Amino acid sequence: MAPVIIIPLTVVAILGIVGYLIYRYVIFDYLSTKSINDTLRRYKIKKTPFEIIKEYYEKKGEPISDQEISRLERLYKQKEPEQFLVMYDSIREDSRTD
Repeated sequence: MAPVIIIPLTVVAILGIVGYLIYRYVIFDYLSTKSINDTLRRYKIKKTPFEIIKEYYEKKGEPISDQEISRLERLYKQKEPEQFLVMYDSIREDSRTD
């Protein structure tokens, strides 16, 4: 009697966990990237998020590795997407004052 209840519950739990992980690490990342790219395209910004982060930190005078830029890009895409526009505005303002 117990296997009749435990096996379906285990299968459903495993499918639920796998579904959540696929959503969290594949679909959510894809949708975040698409949203950022659409926003940059809407404002006619021809730079990629990677280029924006790299140029921003170079203007600040802080050396940063490509690996760290990729980590920051993923973080900003998922948690703070408006940061790309803020950084781009900062870069643009700095280039006007130079």
